[in-house]
Amino acid sequence: MLRVVVCVSGGGTNLQAILDAVDNKTITNTEIIGVISNNAGAYALERAKNHNIPGILISPKDYADREAFNQAFLDKMDELAPDLIVLAGFLVKIPDAMTTKYSGRIINIHPSLIPSFCGVGFYGLKVHEEALKRGVKVTGATVHYVNDGMDEGPIIAQKAVMVEQDDTAKELQQRVMEQAEWKLLPQAIDDIANGRLEIVDGKVRRK
Repeated sequence: MLRVVVCVSGGGTNLQAILDAVDNKTITNTEIIGVISNNAGAYALERAKNHNIPGILISPKDYADREAFNQAFLDKMDELAPDLIVLAGFLVKIPDAMTTKYSGRIINIHPSLIPSFCGVGFYGLKVHEEALKRGVKVTGATVHYVNDGMDEGPIIAQKAVMVEQDDTAKELQQRVMEQAEWKLLPQAIDDIANGRLEIVDGKVRRK
């Protein structure tokens, strides 16, 4: 049984997709053991409560400096002892000590086809605003392993989504979530839970 902690900063729509997939057996051999948020107002914590999953608030605002927060964050993760950490819209940089300790056991969902529109400053609605500004015809989402870079870890899966002519950023964001994010992330977790993936020469491949 894969023990999973999900980290979320906002509403938790990707978290909900994961919870639904566990409930309907799209994700198998998996238990969500905790939800961590840096935001006291995150609806993701309510979603966790509704599923009788511990919701944990760890905010940088509650610590003297980032070093103290990073240590508290790592200590809590060690206490939970997950097999997999899922970043589902988590807007806090993962401490280097955590990416090292949990190497190969942290994944992230990003709302673009990496390497496009990713890295520092590209998150949430900003990704879609930049995609529309650039005039791309196809966008999508990417699930990848997390390393000490920003959106630079090995890519697990990607799914393309068409950009429509009169899209607003919010309309595009919703379509990317519905057509890509909410499908890719549960599938990646199920693949990991059932041992279907391996990393060879820095690239992810199916066994």
